[in-house]
Amino acid sequence: MTAVILKSAYLFLLKLNFKDLQMYKAVIIDDESLAREQIINLLDDHDDVEVVAECSNGLEGYHAINQHKPHIVFLDVQMPKVNGFEMLELLDEAPVVIFSTAYDQYALKAFEVHAVDYLLKPFSEKRFLQALEQARKKLTSVNSVKHSDGLIESYLQQQGLTRLVVKKSGKIIIIPVPEIYYLEATGDYVAIHTKGERYLKLQTMKYFEEQLEKTSFVRVHRSYIVNLDFIQRMEPYTKDSWVVIMQNEARVYVSRPGMKKLKSMLNLD
Repeated sequence: MTAVILKSAYLFLLKLNFKDLQMYKAVIIDDESLAREQIINLLDDHDDVEVVAECSNGLEGYHAINQHKPHIVFLDVQMPKVNGFEMLELLDEAPVVIFSTAYDQYALKAFEVHAVDYLLKPFSEKRFLQALEQARKKLTSVNSVKHSDGLIESYLQQQGLTRLVVKKSGKIIIIPVPEIYYLEATGDYVAIHTKGERYLKLQTMKYFEEQLEKTSFVRVHRSYIVNLDFIQRMEPYTKDSWVVIMQNEARVYVSRPGMKKLKSMLNLD
């Protein structure tokens, strides 16, 4: 009789503790099935973390995050279609991210001050637990701040900007940088103009001026950056300014300092 009462009391207390337990939803994004399986197995012993989705690429991960609103994301970097950093860039609000990647250890050191943590494959259970604890601390911190922007910026500074990922009409569009005709400042956004399309991205002109290849892209005006490969001709506009006609017939205004830079780049001095 006593044993039954003790067992009932234990189960009651167990239920109370489980009820009070802070639950976290997790999404795993990795193109290697074995890597996803390893993380799932390591999370089996942690009742406060529920894996709500596992994805094999960045596009799947983007949709899973928007659907499930997870607290924690285990994210690989190098994946097909959209890589980990590009996927984070698409999110309006990023969850806590733990990178699980075989990416170069030296490059990852640059991200360390921004990321919650990263796991360099192959990683041990001990190392995994340390990363998970870091995520828990981040989630319970009153002063928790969005951390992905600096991470993305660090990555792009090292890799160079070769493509842009944007959203338009609910679709994700990948734009190779060489296909960009010109960029135009418009409020808090930058309009990216290609041959026949216009896309908006929440970013600054200064960012693109610093990141785009300087042998191809020139800041010709405070509101415009042009790709030299798509310039058709140049015409005077006012006494102190010019206009560039792009190959798609778009007209881009050029300031006096911008014209000086443009002439230098085109060897017209």
